Amino acid sequence: MIKEQNDEILRITQEECAEVIQAISKVFRFGIDGVHNGVTNQSHLEEEIGDLVCMVDLLLERGIVNIDNVDNAARAKLIKLSKWANIGATNEQLG
Repeated sequence: MIKEQNDEILRITQEECAEVIQAISKVFRFGIDGVHNGVTNQSHLEEEIGDLVCMVDLLLERGIVNIDNVDNAARAKLIKLSKWANIGATNEQLG
């Protein structure tokens, strides 16, 4: 039963990742303020990211992934971004 539940969480997380990708594509195509069916692309992106955050929370709560490992990976990504992208990370973010 637990394996089936974990598998479902992983499948839904995968779907949510794809929906975030699609929402970002709409922002690039039509702009952040573009409107489709009465909803701005920004609002749609926020909704899809919220759905993804929910699934990440479930992955953490169920122990499918480890919070310490996720945090370490996030810090490592910030360091990479500060070196290779024009984003820059604050000292607070770099910890």
